Amino acid sequence: MGVNRDASARRLGKGPDRPVVSEAERARVVAALAAVDCVVLFDEDTPLELIRRLRPDVLVKGADYAPAAIVGAREVESWGGRVVRVPLVPDQSTTNLLAKLRRG
Repeated sequence: MGVNRDASARRLGKGPDRPVVSEAERARVVAALAAVDCVVLFDEDTPLELIRRLRPDVLVKGADYAPAAIVGAREVESWGGRVVRVPLVPDQSTTNLLAKLRRG
C-alpha cells in the first residue's frame, strides 16, 4: 500500500499544519491491517508510478472519489485487479477533528 510522505501531503493542499499524524505513524497503522502485504512511502503528487511498479491486485480509495478520478484505476483493472471505493465514516476526518480542537 502506498502512503504519501509528509511533504507530499503538505503539497497537496492540506495546509501547513498537516499532516497531523506523521508518515511513519500512518504507515504503521496501515501495515497493521491484515489485508496489507507491504507499505511504501511515496513523495510524488500521485501514486501512479508506484502503482505501475507494484501492480497491486486491489486499489482502494475513499468513496468521495469518483471512479473516473481514481489515479491508477485503469492500470489496475488492465492487469485484472480491482478498484474498491470505501465508504467514509460521517463526521470522522482529520479536518473535522482539527475544527473541534480549535473550537475548544
